[in-house]
Amino acid sequence: MVALTGKRILIAKPGLDGHDVGAKIIALALRDAGAEVIYTGLRKSPDYIARVAIEEDVDAVGLSILTGSHLELVAETVKALSDQGAEVALFVGGTIPEPDHAELKLAGAAGVFTAEMKVADVVAAVTEVLTG
Repeated sequence: MVALTGKRILIAKPGLDGHDVGAKIIALALRDAGAEVIYTGLRKSPDYIARVAIEEDVDAVGLSILTGSHLELVAETVKALSDQGAEVALFVGGTIPEPDHAELKLAGAAGVFTAEMKVADVVAAVTEVLTG
């Protein structure tokens, strides 16, 4: 049995970042682990991401942020999800300095991933949160 079978995960690129290779790699890895993955495409607002999360009835939202605005975008996305009544796990990955990891977790991120991490470790962390 594949670890994430039956789980639905939204991968989103909030803000103005135009680089999505990492997001697509993670999306494919999560799909290979059994999840159904929905990808929003580039430059989506936190409100749009929350709306899609609800419409698609996802278990988790993964944000890919490379612009340095991860603190603001995570906070805005968590607020949008809450305001729209979504109760989902939120993950964030990208170019995120280690000193910001704790603040992102306090803001509601279930996991923080960087480019230095192995893809298998990201999938394992997502699996742990979603399957307990």
